[in-house]
Amino acid sequence: MNKSILYVFTFLSLYLFTACQSKTEGQPAGQPTDSIAAKPSKAQPQHQTMTYRSANKGKIQARREIPVYSRVAEQIVMFGIKNTGEYVKKGQVVARLSDDALRVKISHSRAKLEKAEFQYQAILMGQGYKHDRLDEAPDNLKKLARINSGYNEAKAELRELEHQLAYYTIVAPVSGYVLKIQNTLYGAAKPGEPLFSIVDIDNLKVSFNVLENELAKYQKGAIVTVSTVTFPDEQHPATISALSPVIDDNGMANVEATLKPHPHLMPGMTAFVTIEPVK
Repeated sequence: MNKSILYVFTFLSLYLFTACQSKTEGQPAGQPTDSIAAKPSKAQPQHQTMTYRSANKGKIQARREIPVYSRVAEQIVMFGIKNTGEYVKKGQVVARLSDDALRVKISHSRAKLEKAEFQYQAILMGQGYKHDRLDEAPDNLKKLARINSGYNEAKAELRELEHQLAYYTIVAPVSGYVLKIQNTLYGAAKPGEPLFSIVDIDNLKVSFNVLENELAKYQKGAIVTVSTVTFPDEQHPATISALSPVIDDNGMANVEATLKPHPHLMPGMTAFVTIEPVK
């Protein structure tokens, strides 16, 4: 009897062990047999619609390029410009021309004026006025004496020559960077032929293209933000100043914005222009 009970107990133990082993093999590795099925995750919320700025690539340009001319034809005896890209200040002497011939003319003109003045005095003295009392002559008589002596003409000629002397010293008309040097020291300056040009850095603009469907955002007077490759962390405000009336074959329109002068802004820089979206 005891052996029968022992036999039955052993058989049941083996049966239960085999059943548990089969159930365990049916589960994925590392997952407990009594784990509850994972609940489906909640649906992820849809991304909120974000409004980003639109960015356009452009170039910083000078609004004007000023040629520096000589008013007279003479040899250059001092040329203060050495290299393209050199910075000059408004009023800085950039060249001097040989004024030897002009100074000779001025000397002759002064001698002519002295002669005319002597004749003027002689006319008044011939009318009975003493040398030290010529101012007592009436104005109409003095005027006639100046005309007859050639005094007025000689004085005007000397004044004109002395005025021309200023043309022989050439100064920078604006502050900026030198561009297109076309003459050298001891070269021949000629009226109408620029010695060089100056890029006016006090009047800068940024030029860029925008898609036709974005053109409505860029109205005259709108403020945009400009950054550069060289100084990407700096942001400079600019004001829309011009819009192209023509759309090109690629569906683009040119836009220009005026920049305030800044030491880190130079013509030729690559710029990135952003504008807040229209709400």
